Amino acid sequence: MHLLAVAIQRSRPIYALLGVLVIGLGLLWRSDLLPLSSFLSKYGGDALWALVVFLGFGFIFSRSSTLRVGLVALCFAWAVEFSQLYHAPWIDTIRSTRLGGLVLGASFNVPDLFAYAVGIGIGVLAEWTYFTRKNANEHNRSDGAPHS
Repeated sequence: MHLLAVAIQRSRPIYALLGVLVIGLGLLWRSDLLPLSSFLSKYGGDALWALVVFLGFGFIFSRSSTLRVGLVALCFAWAVEFSQLYHAPWIDTIRSTRLGGLVLGASFNVPDLFAYAVGIGIGVLAEWTYFTRKNANEHNRSDGAPHS
């Protein structure tokens, strides 16, 4: 069976730390401290937001497959984006705050959907690469292969 579809065991402390680091990077990314183009600032920030969503669901569902976590994260990110089509005073009040704007966004934008897919894809690829190498190393050790 393909590793993307196999349940794995994630370390919650590591995923929490990675989430905090990516949030910090995302805030820096969207600040004026980095000389980024407006395109890269906007969509790179959106991709980082989606990566945090992936890490958050990896934290919550620490034993689910990478594929499942990636799909749940993508559905959540897209649901948040589509929710921006809904405007009622109560949710617009939340969106007008700094935290509400960072989490919920403000206005629907189709290219954001692609940026979210890229961010979550980076998380899926990184996790798949890590666990593939980890499993290969464990397999080599169990075969009695010399350690390097």
